[in-house]
Amino acid sequence: MKPNVIVALLVGLVLGFVGGRAITGGTTKDSAAANKPAAAANAARPNARQVDPTVFKVPIDGSPVKGNADALVTLVEFSDYQCPFCSRADATVKQLQKDYGSKLRVVMKQNPLSFHPRAKPAALGALAAGEQGKYWEYHEKLFANAKALEDSNLESYAQELGLDISRWKASMAKPELTALIDRDQALAGKLGASGTPAFFINGRFLSGAQPIDNFKGLIDEELGKAEALTRSGTPASQVYAAIIAKGVESAPRNNPREQQAPAQAYRKVDAPADAPAFGPKDAKVTIVEWSDFECPFCSRVGPTLKQIKETYPKDVRVLFRHQPLSFHPNAKGAAEASLAAHEQGKFWEYHDKLFANQRALDRASLEKYAQELGLNMGQFKAALDSGKFRAKVEADSAAGTAAGANGTPTFFVNGREFVGAQPFDNFKKIIEEEKARAEKLLASGTKQADLYAKLIEEGVKSNGSAPQAQAPAEAPVQNIEVGNAPARGPKNAPITIVAYSDFECPFCSRVLPTLKQIEDEYKGKVRVAFKNQPLAFHANAKPAAAAALAAHEQGKFWEYHDKLFANQRSLDRASLEKYAQELGLNMGQFKAALDSGKYDAQVAADMSEATRVGVNGTPTFFINGRSVVGAQPPDAFKRIIDEELKKKGSVAADQK
Repeated sequence: MKPNVIVALLVGLVLGFVGGRAITGGTTKDSAAANKPAAAANAARPNARQVDPTVFKVPIDGSPVKGNADALVTLVEFSDYQCPFCSRADATVKQLQKDYGSKLRVVMKQNPLSFHPRAKPAALGALAAGEQGKYWEYHEKLFANAKALEDSNLESYAQELGLDISRWKASMAKPELTALIDRDQALAGKLGASGTPAFFINGRFLSGAQPIDNFKGLIDEELGKAEALTRSGTPASQVYAAIIAKGVESAPRNNPREQQAPAQAYRKVDAPADAPAFGPKDAKVTIVEWSDFECPFCSRVGPTLKQIKETYPKDVRVLFRHQPLSFHPNAKGAAEASLAAHEQGKFWEYHDKLFANQRALDRASLEKYAQELGLNMGQFKAALDSGKFRAKVEADSAAGTAAGANGTPTFFVNGREFVGAQPFDNFKKIIEEEKARAEKLLASGTKQADLYAKLIEEGVKSNGSAPQAQAPAEAPVQNIEVGNAPARGPKNAPITIVAYSDFECPFCSRVLPTLKQIEDEYKGKVRVAFKNQPLAFHANAKPAAAAALAAHEQGKFWEYHDKLFANQRSLDRASLEKYAQELGLNMGQFKAALDSGKYDAQVAADMSEATRVGVNGTPTFFINGRSVVGAQPPDAFKRIIDEELKKKGSVAADQK
């Protein structure tokens, strides 16, 4: 999904590419009155976000626990050992344990997500280690080696910890441990914690790998309440039980924590006659989907689309268009293969095969699925060998990008943008609204053949006046100095854009044309500075960041920056040296900078600053300190730039 949407949603997209989303709400009058010290602590943390005051009844029996039984605050975490956001959050949790000491108890619950195949074996390995008193040590091994979770790796970690391997293996096979994981997952679903990591702090929900200040704001608030309980006679060891005693046991069905279907803008979206589709051509509602066969969120929406087909057989048409993301190596080939199957009348059958086998999309597997469906194999292979459908896939992708479908899955319902693997009820709400709009046009004389075009035309016209979902309050303006960061544009420019980016992040590369357009259109008025936020699950991002700074030392940062983004799949050491050589850098100086770790401290400082100002994903921009999250279209940048220029103009006029 789009990073900006992922920040707003994350159940779903679980995009995946950014951690969790913020849960907004407020404190009750009683809790605020009882906790003036906590309120003061929160006031000192301008980035700490308010959290829903609802207390959930989260049992901790039978789960691994770290901390004192009489801790005043209990943090329960639902986690997945293959989830990069969970490993990032683990560092935050460890820091919280240092900062709060005996006041904080941490409880781990397992929620291995279905699209992380090694997460459940890893969880079993940790629980089996726990039977020998080494759960937390094993837990640390897993997060330190999140990309090495094969059976052999899991066994090696057990050996390194001195476990009895025979006993450990026997424990892993116990049905009781599998049942424990199943119990934790059922509890997560019941509580509305459908993504990872998810936290309950004295029963209050906080979602995602959020900045540490967001945790501290909530912990401080709960400490105030807990201390009030102990003063009134509740033993410290009974505080957690007392707090959750009256808690709710499950999230409401229409849980505000679940992604909702916000009213989105209408876009001019074509519905090509040759696109794979189901449903009547003269349907009142046309849904155009941009999807990627290697994207786990796209596969999740399959059952919802089938439900739509069954519920609205005469009123809804669904068209499938391709948006293979650059970091999914087999997605483009799978897209071409699906169109080769479409040529033989078997697109949807082949579509289902691909989504059922997302981890096996190499050429041999693509041919195997075609054979299983009885396709003409000569014709199918010839289509792939010749690249017959390559241009079609690329055209779909370009059209999707133009419409704003930068992440997958993205849907347009009669042109109305709808992002992510959302539940049927969310689709139904928009379908019903769009169906009513279509019926109104038909009643006023619009011909059935012209209906879709008319719906799009009216929708686009209404963008400026139609009521939109209430936008979240803008984040506080941050004071960010450019310092020694690479920058281009006049030092005295009225607009400074600071980008926090990751050279291995596909969304960071996608936003480059937008930045170029902004720099061209506001020539002389914009200065762009680059800061590093290499994400933990991008193995080559940190070395690439250091290499870019080594190129900066020789006056070639932006040229090297462009090389890295043009070659995101080749960022190993040999490639980094190759790009430096191509740019004519002094190779001895360049290599020495990398070998000595000369720029590691600057990268670390950038990352620390990013955390301080609330950067949860990449790319994130600050325009005169105002944040823009994700690879957003030019208009999102222009709106803020124009507002800032207007402010500067007003100040200049006043000074005259």
